[in-house]
Amino acid sequence: MDNKAFTIALAGNPNSGKTSIFNKLTGARQSVGNYPGITVDRKEGHFRWKGKDVRVIDLPGTYSLTAGSPEELIARNVILDEKPDIVVNVIDASNLERNLYLTMQLMELGVNMILAMNMWDAVERRGLKTNLGKLEFLLGLPTVKTVGSKGKGITSLKDAVVGNRGVQTSSPWVKGASTPIKKAVSVLSAELACVNKQHCEWKAIKLLESDREVQKQEDESIVGFSVQLASKLETQRGISSGMLIARARYKYIEQLVKQVVVRTVSSRVSRSDRIDAIVTNRYVGIPIFLVMMYLVFSFTFTVGEPLMGYMEMLFKFIGNLVSGFWPSGSDSMLKALIVEGVIGGVGGVLVFLPNIFLLFLAIALLEDSGYMARVAFIMDGLMKKLGLHGKSFVPLLVGFGCTVPAILATRTLENRSDRFTTIMVAPLMSCGARFPIYMMIIPAFFPQAWRAPLVWIIYLVGILLSIVIARFLRKKVFKGEKTPFVMELPSYHIPTPVSILRHTWDNAGEYVKKAGTVILAISIILWVLSSFPRKTQFVTDYDLEINAVSESGLPAEVISDSIISLENTRQMEVFTHTVTGRLGRFLEPAMEPLGFDWRVTTALMAAIAAKEVFVSQMGVVFAVGEADEDSSTLREKLRENYTPLQGLAMMLFALISAPCAATIAATKKETESWKWAMIQLFGLTILAYIVTFVVYQVGLLVT
Repeated sequence: MDNKAFTIALAGNPNSGKTSIFNKLTGARQSVGNYPGITVDRKEGHFRWKGKDVRVIDLPGTYSLTAGSPEELIARNVILDEKPDIVVNVIDASNLERNLYLTMQLMELGVNMILAMNMWDAVERRGLKTNLGKLEFLLGLPTVKTVGSKGKGITSLKDAVVGNRGVQTSSPWVKGASTPIKKAVSVLSAELACVNKQHCEWKAIKLLESDREVQKQEDESIVGFSVQLASKLETQRGISSGMLIARARYKYIEQLVKQVVVRTVSSRVSRSDRIDAIVTNRYVGIPIFLVMMYLVFSFTFTVGEPLMGYMEMLFKFIGNLVSGFWPSGSDSMLKALIVEGVIGGVGGVLVFLPNIFLLFLAIALLEDSGYMARVAFIMDGLMKKLGLHGKSFVPLLVGFGCTVPAILATRTLENRSDRFTTIMVAPLMSCGARFPIYMMIIPAFFPQAWRAPLVWIIYLVGILLSIVIARFLRKKVFKGEKTPFVMELPSYHIPTPVSILRHTWDNAGEYVKKAGTVILAISIILWVLSSFPRKTQFVTDYDLEINAVSESGLPAEVISDSIISLENTRQMEVFTHTVTGRLGRFLEPAMEPLGFDWRVTTALMAAIAAKEVFVSQMGVVFAVGEADEDSSTLREKLRENYTPLQGLAMMLFALISAPCAATIAATKKETESWKWAMIQLFGLTILAYIVTFVVYQVGLLVT
């Protein structure tokens, strides 16, 4: 091998530790983008070892290379089109049966390959005895023991890669397959025009599996011939040719594992099995999940509350510092734009960064430990009864971070009815953008002991509403047969600090990025709409009234309160003259039954752009024209102007109402129709109005 950079691709199942190995190989030398036209992440990095430059492509985690999902197709196309010099197949060595299925398909491609036998510590912990020498001999592939989470074996893997020890593969299972399959593959291969014999064999296998992507690339006569052969196999065996091929692969894998793995008595019941006996129990599994989520919110509030206070002090200090560059009492438009529009708007959102970070940290811990996979499993029975597919719970869990990737994640659902149902209810999961709204409102109105329970209740309300709506949609709108639920339960493991922090910062970083771009732009626009047209003439001469009060001889406290009242009245008159004020006043009669005045109404309208903008707009509204340089915090302003019942109504409406613009766009893209996007937009808004109306009016009667 010469000195020029060469490329390796990391392939493996989800939860095989592939990302840990990618991180250990490349360190900080990584870049993340999207594959052209697809929202699936493309991760690349590089490292230099023994004078050689190595480019590393981290392929999407996948169980197979059949073109059944974007991830599977991408992984396959990168190998076929970009032709990496070596494919490093990362295998969970403690679960060879499952992982070797992808290995078989990689071998069918005829690539140069090295096996990274990862999670070797789990093999030893479970008492498994795996003969790697025999595995190397039987597959004809070099293997390296690794523990990616701890960095063990990475040096040996680099040596193997740089030494170009990858071995070109072939399809080992075909030779041992039943005669009809072997003959069909052989006959079809002979009819194909390929680069080499191995490529012809791979194409033949894919055509017999009715792979649509490969069928598109072949002549109609070849496709027709492959369909005839597949039909003949199905007639002879009673099941589809695709299923026959899958069985042949698994039969070979079963025989292989029997020869290389010895299970000792101590390996029969693993630690994961003992934990699963409790957390996946049909009676206590769901209560345990609810308790776990309550602990997450309690942790977020308890640890995040003081940090949020420091953030408030920081932005208050910055606002006062910037204000100091202008003379006291200055009416500079630039000052108002910076202090009220930028610092008040963006700062009002960034104040909640500690809580967002802690929330994502807790969720990342649960995901990386393997617990969240169990949640999807235990929810399957309930989800089926309520109209959703068990796999739907995975996109809905993603929705706790952001609704857009949650909608994109529905691609893993095989049938249209399940996908569309999940897409329509995904916005009811409380995404990270709604969390700042809860963080703003709950501490303003409710004591410490009620804060975590209230967030927990709000999240549960979203989940319960999604279940009710999904049941209705599945029965009345998206009818169709239900597909079975199949999902891997990875072994439990202790997540590494680096992995947890990287996962957390990826999500929290998106929040900061949005605050510095989208929220900044929207805050400036909202400030302009909340400041113009400017009113200069008033029916009441407020300056004269203020002077009269000042010279009245009344007690100082009364004079101060009277002046503040006059200033607030003037500022309200100024604000209601602006575009935002007029629109808010126009819609106020319709929103009053929900407990919302014109200020809350304008903030809810602004939140259609992005949910966090609700906080930003409330900050702008209450900051406009502040006479007091040491103005109170936004939460204090809320406490002065609204009741706890109104605060609850705001949270409910923000939870249920129109999703953000990005979510609407994602729904349109995934359903390929504006019809469903608009039904989602207006349907959820109407539902929000009804639920909030009932809660607020009943609350008024009770209180």
